[in-house]
Amino acid sequence: MLKVGDTAPEFELPDASMEMLNIASFRGTHKVVLFFYTRDHSPPCTTQAIEFSDMEDYFNRFQTVVLGVSMDDFLSHADFREKHGLSAQLLSDEDGEICRTFGVLSETEVNGIARCMVERVTFVIDRDGIVRHVIPVLQAKGHAAEVLKLVKEME
Repeated sequence: MLKVGDTAPEFELPDASMEMLNIASFRGTHKVVLFFYTRDHSPPCTTQAIEFSDMEDYFNRFQTVVLGVSMDDFLSHADFREKHGLSAQLLSDEDGEICRTFGVLSETEVNGIARCMVERVTFVIDRDGIVRHVIPVLQAKGHAAEVLKLVKEME
């Protein structure tokens, strides 16, 4: 897993609208909150995505972009955003390449079948592309507020 002080890898992924988003486009201008989550519509991931969306204006005040990443496809992301009124940008990493790069992909066995699972971890990246915080998400409720507090402290 990436650690505090590491340079965040550059990547490009499609969002819920099938538009390609390149994380490098924020370098020098915005901080990035990159939250990895297990899957669309799961209760803890829904709570987390709703809270980030509800706090979007607060993150914007600190020139911070919030991006969610899972292995769901863009159609699932579009449905998830519409169903829950989400404003947070959700990126689709269907092959798990970016999840592997950030070190948040783990293999777990379910009913004797090995499955890849995205761990819920949030990275706060400064304007220079340096990872400043790595926060494993133990409790979805209140996580966005915790991350906002860390972003504020970076000012």
